[in-house]
Amino acid sequence: MSKLYIIGIGPGSKEYITLKAQKIADSSEVLVGSKRALDLFPENEGEKLELDAQNMEKILKLSISYVSSGKSVALLSTGDPGFSGVLRPISKLKDDIELEVIPGISSIQLCAAKLQIPWDYADLVTLHGKGITTDIMGLLENGKPTIILPNFKVNEIARFLMDKGVDSGREVAICEKLSYPDERIVKIALEDVLKEEFSYMCVMVIF
Repeated sequence: MSKLYIIGIGPGSKEYITLKAQKIADSSEVLVGSKRALDLFPENEGEKLELDAQNMEKILKLSISYVSSGKSVALLSTGDPGFSGVLRPISKLKDDIELEVIPGISSIQLCAAKLQIPWDYADLVTLHGKGITTDIMGLLENGKPTIILPNFKVNEIARFLMDKGVDSGREVAICEKLSYPDERIVKIALEDVLKEEFSYMCVMVIF
């Protein structure tokens, strides 16, 4: 049956993919996602469409056209589709096709688990595609940890916060490459974030 599945594939490691996500991705006629996402499903024998920031709208529209023509399409979304995933952009384009969302484990959830933070008692912030705004400042003094999904680099956030007067010695945690073999979690002072090199695959927590 033709349907567009939006599948959350977790933070990156295959071990965090749910059984339902695996089953649907393996059996779909068309598999859509980043190269890193597509590589997680070598068993799929259907057509594969590689998605990146430059061709996103084009590939999403193509995915919808495949569904309209009668094919089952699995659109792979890192983490959970509803948190800085592809659910928002696809919802604006989907027309009358049938859509099913398969939730996944977000890096925000894994970060909270690694640091043993009840994430229903934390402020969750995504800066993906938004950049840093002063809106974040109102969250920092409410007694809760603030878990941030950065736009690109965590040192940009650290510099921004210190420029806005946040104590340079304030404790933060950086969770880098969560679920991968080279995963790294460090707790340091805000000012020390500027002295380290971190990849773009990070979650930042401000305590």
